Amino acid sequence: MKHILSLVTFTFMLVSLIGCTTSKTTLSNNINLSRYKYASIINNETYHIPAELMEYEIQLFDAVESSRLQLVSDLRICKLSPEQQSQLLLVKYGVQQNKDEAIVTVNFIDYMSGRPVASCRGAYGLGFDRAGDLKGAIKRVTKQISETFNK
Repeated sequence: MKHILSLVTFTFMLVSLIGCTTSKTTLSNNINLSRYKYASIINNETYHIPAELMEYEIQLFDAVESSRLQLVSDLRICKLSPEQQSQLLLVKYGVQQNKDEAIVTVNFIDYMSGRPVASCRGAYGLGFDRAGDLKGAIKRVTKQISETFNK
C-alpha cells in the first residue's frame, strides 16, 4: 500500500512539474518604463493572430489593458501629439502552441525609436486540453504585464 501511495505521489509531482513551464519578463537595460503612458496593439496583415485562435484576441487586448497603459488604436496614432507619441509603446503578440504547452509572448516596442523595451511571456501546459493550456498561458502573460507596468 505504501508503494502505491508513493507511486501516486511521485506521478502527481511529475505532472505538476511538467505543467510549470516558465513565464517571465525580459526588460531592456537602462529603460524607464514609467515614462510610457500609451500602448497600441499592432494588428495588420503582416502581424496577426492565427484564425483558429481569434477568440483569444479579446483576452490578449485585456491583458495589455490590465496594465496602467492606455490603449490607443493604431489608426489614431497620428492624432497623438509628439509628446504623447514619445510615451507610446507598440505591442506585438505571438502565440505558439503544441501538444504539450501554449506560450503567449507580448512584446513592447518604443514607438519613436523602434527599440524593444519589454517582452512578457506566459507559458502553461499540462498537455491534456489545448484550450485550457492557452487560457492558462494568457492568464500568466496577463500577470507578467500587470507586474511589469504597474510597478
